[in-house]
This record gives sequence, C-alpha cells and structure tokens, in this order.
Amino acid sequence: MGLGFVGTALLSLLDADGALASARSGGSGASSAPEGPLAPRPPHFATRARACIFLTMNGAPSHIDTFDYKPSLAKYAGQDLPASFKFTNSGGRKKGALTPAWRPFRPGGKSGLMISDYFPNVRKHADKIALIRSCHADSHAHGSALVAMNTGSIFIGRPSIGSWVAYGLGTVNQNLPGYVCILDKRGGPISGQPNWNSGFMPSVYQGTLFRPIGDPVLDLRAASDARTQRESLDQIGRLNERHMAARGGGSDLMSRIASYELAYRMQSEVPEAVDLTRETAHTLDAYGVDREPTREFGRNCLIARRLVERGVRFVQLYSGGGHLEETWDAHESVEKNHGRHAGETDGPIAALLTDLDQRGLLDSTLVLWGGEFGRMPYAEGVGAPGRNHNPYGFTMWMAGAGVKGGMSYGETDEFGFAAAVNPVHMHDIHATLLHLMGMDHKKLSYLHQGREERLTDVYGRVIQEIVA
Repeated sequence: MGLGFVGTALLSLLDADGALASARSGGSGASSAPEGPLAPRPPHFATRARACIFLTMNGAPSHIDTFDYKPSLAKYAGQDLPASFKFTNSGGRKKGALTPAWRPFRPGGKSGLMISDYFPNVRKHADKIALIRSCHADSHAHGSALVAMNTGSIFIGRPSIGSWVAYGLGTVNQNLPGYVCILDKRGGPISGQPNWNSGFMPSVYQGTLFRPIGDPVLDLRAASDARTQRESLDQIGRLNERHMAARGGGSDLMSRIASYELAYRMQSEVPEAVDLTRETAHTLDAYGVDREPTREFGRNCLIARRLVERGVRFVQLYSGGGHLEETWDAHESVEKNHGRHAGETDGPIAALLTDLDQRGLLDSTLVLWGGEFGRMPYAEGVGAPGRNHNPYGFTMWMAGAGVKGGMSYGETDEFGFAAAVNPVHMHDIHATLLHLMGMDHKKLSYLHQGREERLTDVYGRVIQEIVA
C-alpha cells in the first residue's frame, strides 16, 4: 500500500508539471507540443461543424413563455400545481397559481414549430432549429447552474466547454484565440471566471475575454516598434526555455510562452477581425448595430460571425449580466424582463442565422442557444407577474452544421414543470455538441491527478435524433 501511495503521489507531481497530459484522441500517444498547443488537429471522425457559437442567456429564460408551448397553462390558469409535483422552492419564494404564457405562441416555417411572440424573428428560422424541450439541470442556483452549463459540473475548477473544444481541435487561425468569450456590458455571470476558465488544463485553452463595448481587446497597440518587441519576446523565450530545460515539465510556463506569442500575433489580426466598418450598411442594419435596443448584442453577434469566419473554434456570447433583472432572472415580471432581453437579442440572433446561411457558414457552424435552467409554470406569489427558478425542465435549441432543423425533441409534462419524455441532461447537450464538432466525448480526455477526465465525466448520451 505504501508503494502504491508513493506511485500515486509521483503521478500527481508529474501531472502537475504537465508531463502526463494525455493526448486529445484518448490515449493515442500523440503529442501536440511540437506544433503548438493551439495547432489545428483533426477530429475523431468526419464532420461538418468547424466552429460553434454559444448564445448564453444568463439568468434563465422562461421556456414556457418562449419555446415550450403549454396550452394547459391557460386551461388550468389560477389553479394550484398538483401536490404530486415535488420540488425545491428556490430562495423560499412565494408560490402562486398556474399562469399562462405572457405572450402568444404561433407556428413558424413549414415545420410549424410553436414559438412565442418574444422571438418573432427567430421564429422565421424555425425550419433551421432543433428545439430540445426536455432539458434538466442539477442546481436551482444561478452560480452553480451556470458553472454546470459551461463545465459539466456544479463545482468550480473544471475546464469550460470552449476549452475542451480548443484542446481537442486547436484553432485554424494561429493569430486568433481558439476560444473567445464576450460578456454583457451589465456584467459577467455571478460565478465569474470559472465559466470560461481552462480548469486543470493549461491556461492557453481558457477563454479570451472580448469587451462588449468599445475596443474588444485593450492594449493591442505595441508600446515599442515591431522589431524591438520581437527581440524582447525572443529573449524572454530563450530564458524560459533555459529555465524549463533545467527543471523539466513546466506546463504553466509553456502556456505563458504561447500566450505571449499569441498576444503578439493578435496585434495584427484582431483589429481587422473586429472592424465593423468593413461591413455593408445592409449588414449593420440587419444586426441592429446602429440602434437600440439591439446595438450591443447585434455588434457582438456580428463579431462572432467574423471570428468563426476567420477560424476561431468557439465563441460564447452572453445576454444579461450582473444579477436579477439585469439578466433573464424574471422574478418581478416576465413580461417586463423578457420583453427587454428578448427585444435586445431576437433580431440579432435572426440576423446571425441569416448571415451565416447566406455566406455558406451555417453548414460549418453550430449555433447553441440556452440558459442555465427554466422558470416555474406558476406565478411567484398571488397575482404576481414573475416566475421562480426551475431546474426540472427547460428548453435549449441548436441550429446549423449537422443539426436537423424544424423539429423538437423531448417533452416536459403538460404544465412545463419537468422533463417527462426523453429527458436531456447537460452532459447530453455537451456530448451532442462535441459529436457535432467531430469528437467522441468518451475519447476526448485529459489526464489529471492520475484520472482521465472528460467534459461529460462518466455520463453523456449523444442525441442522435437531432443529428442530420
């Protein structure tokens, strides 16, 4: 036993030094180090998707008011939720009666998918969308639920899904990050950096934050001329290599070297990538960049398109920032809250889908929309217009590369309270996203402290029914 524990300790120390980081292919023995940590790598199998845009609705949109049509809520309005429905009342908030959707649902496209008037422009793209109406989560608290949505676990310290994609596939454009995250100007998610961090992976895989307003990246202009800067970086590189040669391992130092070099290359590439003056007036108008309330999110959607067009693998856009009504957290009033946030995002999301399609990019770009959980089918208090947290059932949707459009998968019960038919956990969403990107979630692993870690842990099922 003693010798065994010594071996375990040695494995842990070697892993901490980066000596045991496993190959992305799940034990093939290949190493990406000679060609750089973000060098493009082939997927496990042929696939159409080359990039992903994750439209993150921070604060949890109400599925029963947006994408999950429940006529029974109108039929039984004013009555109590049956006592057989067991749940945790988040925050001990008051529980009211069953409440119908705040805006009407209408059919969209040839498929006739029922989508509410909060998203009339997205509804026009119903035939491109696969609604997943039976999602469920592990937490009713925003912080832990957001972390789980992004990393697969309610506990902080694990790599985000964007980090896993960058680790598995690298990036096509070595002058841009593999993973970009754009927050809302009102603030970030309340659980902060763990949502885009690389966890136990080298930091080169973590999300690069772009600012939601103004210059997306600060300090891109060099303080010295290009020659002096190149000589400085080369000298730093030589000193770091000498340090590693004497000590071995050093994954953190290798990541820092890679980050320095990436920052140097970004100085020439990023300004062009985010320069919206290169877009036509028609495109800017479609995204709503020059008017309120779509100005900010429209700008960010357009930047996302420009980034995936230039080889960035994973772009995450946040709608809603800070806390409570500044996000989709509609405790006070669904109509007021969702009217505001859907008004900011509906047009830009529709424009993004149209733009990707017209440029031929939708065939190679996966679009994912969703929040950390849903909302309850009853009001928050007697006669109140808000809804409380609901992790038991909610809706997400996918569109684009490899996705069957114009369909819905899974169902909640007649009130929209909980997943009832073909339940889909976040592990299943992650497994499906990786599959559509050409990666087997069971093979994409990273050796950490002697254990092969996966985004989906020991869980996850690919939702083959929505795969084209």
